[in-house]
Amino acid sequence: MLERLKKSPLMFWSLEILIVVAIIWICTKISFVFSPIAIFFSTVFIPILLAGILFYMLNPIVNLITKVRIGKHRITRTWATTLVFLLLIGLIALAATVFIPKILNQLVTLANQIPNAADQGQKLVDKLFKDMNSQQLLQKIDFTSLTDKLTSNVNKYAETIFNGVTNGLGGIISTAASAVITAVTVPVVLFYMLKDGYRLAPTIKGFLPERHREQTMELLGKMSRTISKYISGQMIECLFVGTFTAIGYVIIGIPYALLLGVIAGICNIIPYLGPYIGIAPALVVSFSNGGLWAVVYNVIVVLIVQQIDGNLVYPNVIGKSLEIHPLTIIIILLAAGNIAGLMGMILAVPLYAVVKVVVIHMYNIYQLE
Repeated sequence: MLERLKKSPLMFWSLEILIVVAIIWICTKISFVFSPIAIFFSTVFIPILLAGILFYMLNPIVNLITKVRIGKHRITRTWATTLVFLLLIGLIALAATVFIPKILNQLVTLANQIPNAADQGQKLVDKLFKDMNSQQLLQKIDFTSLTDKLTSNVNKYAETIFNGVTNGLGGIISTAASAVITAVTVPVVLFYMLKDGYRLAPTIKGFLPERHREQTMELLGKMSRTISKYISGQMIECLFVGTFTAIGYVIIGIPYALLLGVIAGICNIIPYLGPYIGIAPALVVSFSNGGLWAVVYNVIVVLIVQQIDGNLVYPNVIGKSLEIHPLTIIIILLAAGNIAGLMGMILAVPLYAVVKVVVIHMYNIYQLE
């Protein structure tokens, strides 16, 4: 009886579950041991992530420069990386002197006009409700008191947010310090990634068993190509959408065109849902400055830019390398947004694409063997 019980699958899986539960319970009791490790990874994650994104954007340029010959000699990878860094510093300096001051100026001006826009919106709503009352459609509802309550609630929320920002001065200082550390760390990590990144694959290959060496290297190559194509394609898309949306806003005469174009380009990082998020501030500005027709022109500009992006830019810069159905992407974005917020929505699609590449590759190997 005892031997039969020992060989029983039920007994085996019961012990497995008990062991897993016991390990989880013990880990919760000694969480203080793992907190330094968690802090370390959370501190290192952001610089490595940013450096990795920049690596996949700049590495093709470095590879191209290393193929250039000067006489009988090729440019070394160190010099190629240095040239790319100088180019990047020049672009950042150009943005800091030309574009960023204009964006900040438009942002400050827009922030100063928000109270006036809110007052105009309230007057419009009051007028609409009074017209509805004058037509005896909704006589039993006191819309004036409702708008007054809404205004008071908005003021209370604004006061609460202001008090929270004031009380959280220490958190602001800590965030600023983390941003400075990240700004110093990312260029160093990026430089060594660009300079010595090509050595990583041969180093990994040397540690792998000879039987699975070629298959693993093929899988790593597919993963790297998927990430590279997605990141570079998304950057090109964001630049295209931001630039041409801003140009379109200038043509139709919407104020803060540069700021609204930058917002549209940044929001385009989020697939499918990004354009709808990016157009929201532009619609508010259009309605408060030009009325209904300005909103119509705004929508037309966004539709034209998104159609060109969806039919010309996206298929050529990203293509079907991801091969993910739009409905799958929307479900992934909704789940990732609830789990990890905005960062989750940005990273969810490339992570899913990499996992899909791994699963398909492993399944193909399984079928062959």
